[in-house]
Amino acid sequence: MEQAVFYLFAIIIVVSAMLVVSMKNIFHCALALILCLFMVAGIYVLLHAEFLAVIQVLLYVGAVAILMIFAIMLTSKLAGREVMMTNEQSTVGLFLSMIMAVSLFWSLKNTIFRLADTSPAPQSTLEIGKLLMTDFVLPFELVSVLLLAALVGAIVIARREGN
Repeated sequence: MEQAVFYLFAIIIVVSAMLVVSMKNIFHCALALILCLFMVAGIYVLLHAEFLAVIQVLLYVGAVAILMIFAIMLTSKLAGREVMMTNEQSTVGLFLSMIMAVSLFWSLKNTIFRLADTSPAPQSTLEIGKLLMTDFVLPFELVSVLLLAALVGAIVIARREGN
């Protein structure tokens, strides 16, 4: 049963990711991205990484994707019909994507994966919180500054459009 749910999530992830890059309406692309990010959180739940699933939903769906939707809705030029949302270089993009896919498959096929000899991963949310506030406080703060910069940027773009 768990494997069937995983395959369902994987299919939804692939389809929604393809919709993100292929749809012409940028708002619908953002909605497909939100669906994709929710399904990734579902895979985290299947892997018994509930903390990562919650962080995925809070940070990516709750902050980044919603911020993109606000920026799209507040910026009238992106929502207007005069903006061209297609790419005339789809043949070049398809060719480069195929090269990337072949090189990735070749690399995965020829790589020998071994388990790393590291300390065990934290098992509880309390341990993860302690690590975030001690050993990983700098990356944690950098992420918060990045999210704040994205929010300020969206506000600046929206105010510039309003004038």
